[in-house]
Amino acid sequence: MDESLELLEYIYACADMGMKSTEKLLKILKEKDNKIKKILESELKEYESFYKESDKLLKKNKVEPKTKGLFASLMADISMKIEVAKDNSDSKIADLLIRGMTMGTIDIQKRLDHFEGVCKKFCVKSI
Repeated sequence: MDESLELLEYIYACADMGMKSTEKLLKILKEKDNKIKKILESELKEYESFYKESDKLLKKNKVEPKTKGLFASLMADISMKIEVAKDNSDSKIADLLIRGMTMGTIDIQKRLDHFEGVCKKFCVKSI
């Protein structure tokens, strides 16, 4: 598969995971009085935007988008429920978000670094 499509597929999977996790967190907090819910709703819109755009581009290139595995989703869901059950304060929710986004940022940066290396090798060979 073309590296750009592989990266796009990865973005799709990450956006899907972020979207589902954020929706689940909002559902958990539905009956609670957390001020952070507005931020979560805004983040959800961002994930939806990345999800829709990457889905459209993948389908345009005749690639069937794949999501992260069910196991990863279940583990994130269980972990989130346990953490929120212990402490559902806005600061704890913010901590969860920061940890999740940091892990995602590190992971996607590794992917970008890999693809940059692939691109540099290709460009050098082409010259």
